[in-house]
Amino acid sequence: MQIRRLSPNPIITPALDARMGENINGPSLIRVPEWLPNRLGNYYLYFGHHQGQYIRLAYADRLSGPWTVYSPGTLPLAETPCFGHIASPDMHVDPANRRLVMYYHGPALGKEQLAGDPLTERYPFLGGQRSFVAFSDDGIHFTSNREVLGPSYFRVFRHGGWIYALGMPGIFLRSRDGITDFESGPVLFSQDQRHTAVLVEGDSLSVFYSQAGDCPEHILLATIDLSTDWLSWQASAPISVLLPEMAYEGADLPLEASQRGAIHSRARQLRDPAIFREVGRTYLLYSVAGESGIAIAELKM
Repeated sequence: MQIRRLSPNPIITPALDARMGENINGPSLIRVPEWLPNRLGNYYLYFGHHQGQYIRLAYADRLSGPWTVYSPGTLPLAETPCFGHIASPDMHVDPANRRLVMYYHGPALGKEQLAGDPLTERYPFLGGQRSFVAFSDDGIHFTSNREVLGPSYFRVFRHGGWIYALGMPGIFLRSRDGITDFESGPVLFSQDQRHTAVLVEGDSLSVFYSQAGDCPEHILLATIDLSTDWLSWQASAPISVLLPEMAYEGADLPLEASQRGAIHSRARQLRDPAIFREVGRTYLLYSVAGESGIAIAELKM
């Protein structure tokens, strides 16, 4: 696998917008469809903040930028079933219905609901965070459904007539329509797995992710053969894809093991991979220096 970092990098930094704050993470990039009204640019990049009151949006006409942050943002916390914050958008274009689909997560279960909750008992670090889905006709104004779909950090893909989701930590789920009734399936990764990105090619699923506790935390890749029954899927041993080698990625900082949760200072870490494909080319977006910005690189797999 070959990696080519685009220039200039990073493409998103706190300096682009005072309102969004300095914690930047969880990118998800789409090519803006021609039918979307009042397009701001050719590309929309949605992203989050670990304590965000809304989902962030930046736009550009080229992948390398310049990128402009849409300061009002998109989906606000107040218009969701969540409290505290929302984050981690996973964006999909739905051409049949001429809409954008956003999976996102936030705290949704109170203390009373957490008591005896099987998911929380198995993975206490998830707390009450759960995933939801929202829809938009213009890419800015979203309407959220209220059904809890599953654990946090949903990354969604289609295969074999099903819509699958990979949630934290390594939990697979599936639904017939991707909107309701997700059923739980296998758990293929360790509890240290953080944010993921997925890429389907035929019957092969590539899972990009990072792991809390790595030194340094960096982008990994494992593959899964989807040709068998989903309950028998197995993940390959991971390989390292990208390490923090540039100063903007934190290479100028001490080498330390990462910890689970948000980080509010620069660190020698790469997190939050996202995959974008266009015209036969594959791009990797990722959070740099902990959660201090977003960079982009081209992958040749």
